[in-house]
Amino acid sequence: MATLEEKLQIIRRGSDELLVEAELTERLRSGEPLRVKAGFDPTAPDLHLGHTVLINKLRQLQELGNHVLFLIGDFTGMIGDPTGKNATRPPLTREEVALNARSYTDQVFKILDRDRTEVVFNSTWMDRLGAADMVKLAATHTVARMLERDDFSKRYTNNQPIAIHEFLYPLVQGYDSVALRADMELGGTDQKFNLLMGRELQKHYGQKPQVILTMPLLEGLDGVNKMSKSLGNYVGINEDPNEIFGKLMSVSDQLMWRYIDLLSFASLATIRGWKQQVAEGGNPRDIKVAFAQEIVERFHGRDAAQAALADFEARFRQGGTPANMPEVNVPAAGVALIIPHVLKQAGLVASTSEGLRLIAQGGVKLNGEKVSDKSLKLAPGEQVVLQVGKRKFARVTIT
Repeated sequence: MATLEEKLQIIRRGSDELLVEAELTERLRSGEPLRVKAGFDPTAPDLHLGHTVLINKLRQLQELGNHVLFLIGDFTGMIGDPTGKNATRPPLTREEVALNARSYTDQVFKILDRDRTEVVFNSTWMDRLGAADMVKLAATHTVARMLERDDFSKRYTNNQPIAIHEFLYPLVQGYDSVALRADMELGGTDQKFNLLMGRELQKHYGQKPQVILTMPLLEGLDGVNKMSKSLGNYVGINEDPNEIFGKLMSVSDQLMWRYIDLLSFASLATIRGWKQQVAEGGNPRDIKVAFAQEIVERFHGRDAAQAALADFEARFRQGGTPANMPEVNVPAAGVALIIPHVLKQAGLVASTSEGLRLIAQGGVKLNGEKVSDKSLKLAPGEQVVLQVGKRKFARVTIT
């Protein structure tokens, strides 16, 4: 059984802000399981590693004996979360929300303990809230208070439209905490306004206000933007194990530590040991391998993690090539073709100019050797293995 201080250390680990710690300490001392709420708008059908930063924390809270309320925002999803947006976000239909919600619940139990998780939908109580009750809810806050939210303030200052229904979003999210009698709510750092709204509404309705824990937003593979499927910088938990492994091995050495700090279940002592190892001259790639295996195993099992490692080593460490690479015929009409043209015809680059750029950057290999000559020609009858970047291969025959 963890001590009070050990529980607080687990809860604080990787988090951004805990409000109010004294209140959390009081509730933990009572020994009663906390009702821990986290809401997810099913705006897309797939979960990625960015989502799991928060879901991992929910799992840790479960392991401390607490009850998780995994809230599917099927009602708020039809409003459209305006957080961080500089334009009105189009709402989803009820059918789209329902389809995405089913996908979410299928995936989330790869992380959460099903027996300690209650999946709830906020349409359950919001659909019953009549027009008069909605007006009363809206009357609890002023327009000036809503404009304190950073994204609303910026749009108002820049004369960008803010639809009235967008003001309802934080109110409904806050009311969810009232309906669920939440003791604690988790959310990303961009959700702080909405989480505080829950505290205020609980006080208004005579409840003890929830404790708030904000979690950092995970950068995507580009190391700049928040991980997002729409930006293509994501690692999906349902992706092929080899793809997950390869993507994680491609992140920069600096970004690797951010991912490990927010996603790894390794002990803090182990992570400190890894950092010391690299500081003393160790190869960061060895740490990436251990981390990538951990993530693949978490979502696909140990065998898949071992197979992904073997595939990676065959392709990148030993200079090998994947066994299932595409076979491509490139017609030459009896003349030799310069390699940028072959790359485009083989579907390895979008244009010959991209091929030229990648050759200049050292990103193209022919039969395992780096190509440096942009004017290199391949004659009819030649068969070669071309590689672009780390994961694109093709066995090309000039016909």
